[in-house]
Amino acid sequence: MAGASFLHSLMTPQSIAIVGASNNPMKMGTMHALSILNDGFTGNFYPVHPTEKTVLGHKAYTSPQDLPETPDLAIFVLPSKHLLPLFEAFGRIGTKYAIIITAGFKEIGEDGIRQEEELSAVARKYGIRFIGPNCMGLINREISLNTTVVPIKSKPGKLGLISQSGTYVAQTIPYLEKRGIHYSKAFSVGNEADVNIIDVLEYLGEDDQTAAISMYIETIRDVPRFLDVAAKITPYKPVFAQYVGGSEAGGRAGLSHTGAMAGKDYLYEGLFCQAGVIRVKSVEELYGLGAALSEQPRIKGNRIAILTNSGGPGSAIADTCERYGCQVPPFSPSLQEKIRPLIPPHAPCGNPVDLTFSMDARLMTDTIPEIIMDSGEVDGLIMHGAMSTGFMKAVHPHVSQMMQNVSLSEMLSQMERDLSKTVRRPYEHGIPLVLSSFFDREDQYTKDFEDAGIPVFDAPEKAARAMAAMAQYHVIQNRPKQQPPVLPGAEQEAEEIIQKAIQNGQKTLDEFAAKRLLAAYKIPVPEERVVNSLEELFENIEFISFPIVLKANHPEILHKTEKGLVCLNVETMEGAQNAYKTIQDRAGRHVPVILGEMIHGERELLVGIAEDEQFGYCIAFGIGGILTEALKDIVYRVAPVSEIEAGHMIREIQTKNLLESYRGMLPVNKDAVVRLISRVSQIPFIHPEIREIDINPVIISGDSPLAADALVLLK
Repeated sequence: MAGASFLHSLMTPQSIAIVGASNNPMKMGTMHALSILNDGFTGNFYPVHPTEKTVLGHKAYTSPQDLPETPDLAIFVLPSKHLLPLFEAFGRIGTKYAIIITAGFKEIGEDGIRQEEELSAVARKYGIRFIGPNCMGLINREISLNTTVVPIKSKPGKLGLISQSGTYVAQTIPYLEKRGIHYSKAFSVGNEADVNIIDVLEYLGEDDQTAAISMYIETIRDVPRFLDVAAKITPYKPVFAQYVGGSEAGGRAGLSHTGAMAGKDYLYEGLFCQAGVIRVKSVEELYGLGAALSEQPRIKGNRIAILTNSGGPGSAIADTCERYGCQVPPFSPSLQEKIRPLIPPHAPCGNPVDLTFSMDARLMTDTIPEIIMDSGEVDGLIMHGAMSTGFMKAVHPHVSQMMQNVSLSEMLSQMERDLSKTVRRPYEHGIPLVLSSFFDREDQYTKDFEDAGIPVFDAPEKAARAMAAMAQYHVIQNRPKQQPPVLPGAEQEAEEIIQKAIQNGQKTLDEFAAKRLLAAYKIPVPEERVVNSLEELFENIEFISFPIVLKANHPEILHKTEKGLVCLNVETMEGAQNAYKTIQDRAGRHVPVILGEMIHGERELLVGIAEDEQFGYCIAFGIGGILTEALKDIVYRVAPVSEIEAGHMIREIQTKNLLESYRGMLPVNKDAVVRLISRVSQIPFIHPEIREIDINPVIISGDSPLAADALVLLK
């Protein structure tokens, strides 16, 4: 469809000029040119070369000014030291789009950074939009345009790819063709000096040929924009991402590779969840899951049927399905009655259905799938063991001896089938089908299924993972639509607290002030008072019921528990007096003391927000108290978050069952927790002087959350 992205024009040039192609087939520029010429591009092609009269049978031109027309797209494959003058020459004649394959820019250090800045300045001067530098080009199967170095032999597909690695666009082409995976569009973005992965994501979201998008990511340079663009696309088009910069080694590699500054892995995890992006663990999943969802009908639930000719793969599929959140429900008695007469008496038919190595291929691929899909009891079907010619090739050396040395070709001819009706079944029923087979495209079944857009994986677990991704995307599609929260106006009390601290030169608020600030935004805190002497302690203690807690209250004392400056469960006046004196002694100076009610609750959470250099403010939620470091059960989001998104967060922690009725405790008031998370996420945007808020623990008292301790850091 027509869209707002300028990439619609860059991707559909009517004429292309290339600088760096020659008649030497081993030169990179020549390889790029050969792909353009031989893979179907029908527009005008102009090589620019300083000495050659012709290049690959086409008239060559010594400079851009000599070209017979202004090319829509210029491609540069030449040493970086020669690039800028030629790039500017194309700008002067009016070329508006470019692909810069040339490397040697910011990925090499300071000199490269300077050259890349000069390149960008020239582009701005002439209004040129460009991909790269340090990339491998792009692919647009809609117009048979391939600007990479590897030929494309297969048909177009529906998977769009965005990669910050050129290898994953170019070198993988033969690998994908062997697996029946086909691109619609593919981009190697390189250093992203101009066009970045978010620009491409926005474009592929608009592209009618693209049904699913896969992204190889080393860094995201504009997190808020990525979140905005991705969140608009994922409700109607699945997006997959592999992020590799989260480890120290991955971060170093990314920096040297494309000049990418890596970010914290857990923040990327939260960002992807927030945007509805499905994260994958390997480039194999990036292609395989993306291709599966680009071709198959959208799943309508998570009930999965399994049909196999062997018990082992069936069990592996069932186990993987359930581990990834799918159900493998037993078939109803009526459905089992329909299947039972078709399989051996001892074979299970309750789901999985095990044909126990039946050689009746039609039974596996037609008869039983039709019964299962017609039943209304399942949302997806996974099959293992559909095979024909590949299996015959494997067994021919033995069985031919018993068949008068029948030739392999004769055997294969007897196995061939017309699968045209078979491969239409998932589309006719609107139920996705995924296969597992140990035979590749040399087997007719694998080839015909893949050519029809039905994915065939080389392991049962991979097939199950693909179906689980379909179910995961179904959940993403059906999430409530949400908008960023509307920020309230600043509360006067909160403003006064912050300004007073700034005037005092404080870097933090004391705990009592921090809780007053939270309370100003309707975040529940305990009943507390501050006392500065034993007399004030005795005057105020009557307003708070025993047992009580006493804590030092000073902006420079951040870790009170470790320093013995917190006294819990104080039950008498004498105990209160002793606790007050103990705190003063341990502090080594006079400090104000918080006098508060002792909050009882066996479940402790944490809520915090901090500013990250790359992501901006991020909100955290998880298990708090003394178990924070031990469990590390925390999820993150880019702030601010709506109450809907906060609800997703509390459902994502691994120990979410602790929020339910547990060992006689009431179920947690989740609405109250959700409101607390959302409100905390907004406070630094109302008060930009705040750098960080840490509420740990949030104690569940009865069923409700209370901010039992709070730390606010200022910028």
